[in-house]
Amino acid sequence: MSAVSAPPSDASTTAARPEAPLTLDTAPPRTLGFRDQFALWANLGVSLMGFSGAATVLGTAGSELSFAASVTAVVAGTVIGTAMLGVAALIGARTGAPAMASLRGLFGTKLSYLPTVLNIAQCIGWGVYELMVIAMGAQAVAGTEGWRWLFVVLAGAVTTTLTIWPLGSIAVLRRYVAAAVGLAMVYFTVQLGRQGFPDPGAGNWNGFLHATDAIIAVSISFVPLAADYTRHSRTSSAAYWGTFSGYTLAQVWCYVVGLIALLQSGGDASKIFSSFTGVAAGWLFLLVLVLRETDQSFANVYSTAMSIHNLLPRVDRRLLTGGIGVLVTVLALQIQEFTDSYYNFLGLIGSVFVPLLAVLAVDYFFGAGRRGWNLDQDAPARWLMLAPWLLGFAVYQFLSPTPIAGWWTDLWTGLQSAVHFTPQEWSSASLFGFLVPALATWLLTLVRREGSAA
Repeated sequence: MSAVSAPPSDASTTAARPEAPLTLDTAPPRTLGFRDQFALWANLGVSLMGFSGAATVLGTAGSELSFAASVTAVVAGTVIGTAMLGVAALIGARTGAPAMASLRGLFGTKLSYLPTVLNIAQCIGWGVYELMVIAMGAQAVAGTEGWRWLFVVLAGAVTTTLTIWPLGSIAVLRRYVAAAVGLAMVYFTVQLGRQGFPDPGAGNWNGFLHATDAIIAVSISFVPLAADYTRHSRTSSAAYWGTFSGYTLAQVWCYVVGLIALLQSGGDASKIFSSFTGVAAGWLFLLVLVLRETDQSFANVYSTAMSIHNLLPRVDRRLLTGGIGVLVTVLALQIQEFTDSYYNFLGLIGSVFVPLLAVLAVDYFFGAGRRGWNLDQDAPARWLMLAPWLLGFAVYQFLSPTPIAGWWTDLWTGLQSAVHFTPQEWSSASLFGFLVPALATWLLTLVRREGSAA
């Protein structure tokens, strides 16, 4: 896989834009500029789930944050989380490797299979969920609770088609879809904003840091996908700033509109689409956002294939994306709703990638990555690098245990009691789950450097 460890020359950027390679051992074409990546990440930053996800920022009835505090949390959490996301995007642009394949340099090829399998599981899960959300949005536009199967099948077909020509799909997003989404967002911002909205938590900032932490986690959720696209960036600066600016602008805008719609619907997230369809011609602009949601399912299906490529580097990616597209469509048809336990499972997997990014970034910029990672199929195992990753995961769970099962929660709360620790407002799982493994990796790097010098 040596082809992905060095960027190809600018000669690959031609008027006839080439497509993504079919196998992992082929160098990626560098065709994406700043505007391409800005449009891609701006589209990914606007999500139907983001509108309803505003409920996690606002808080529960009776203890809501003020609107000012909620917006500040959205801005702060997005900027922090997207800055981290930009680092993953930057590494992808420099190495030319997909996200999971770049972990060969950090852990070695065989050890990189562990986070790869976890990422496959979460990408498939979110791909299924996105098809379900698209069908739900389409039903709201159509004003019917029927035809769910048809909407799921159509969304699955569009998703799979986009993954066959990923770079062409990104070009379409830049030229056409981004403008349509921007118009829809402007329309809803004006229409909802002019109606006014209540502020039941006026003056309340209690819970601000918890809300900020939730937004950080949303931004970081794209970390294990970013390099799958920025590996095609012409420059590393275009990858970082395109990702950071596009996603930051879109996610802040999406959540603020979601907060307004949520407050107008009485805080009931299940009725949030009613706020959109309740304005003049709202169904038309909501339809634009529903159709655009396929870029979310596209990203999850395509990144599942890129992750599998780390395991099976010579399998044609079109076969992979086609098979995965069919799989998520079938699962979306069978699953009527996600249970809380599955949400918690996805949350557990997500907590894996916050400390992983910390270890990845520090080792790339200050450790072995300074000399160039070995990304070949036979890259040797680096067992020691697992330690700061596992430490970061433990810190994350210690501060905010994922309620996947009673025994799991009891394990961490029991440990909290044993050391007489009570989670505080300032104890952000995302931030400490990033900072602690970053520091541990840096110290490990210094020790190894001094050992080599001796």
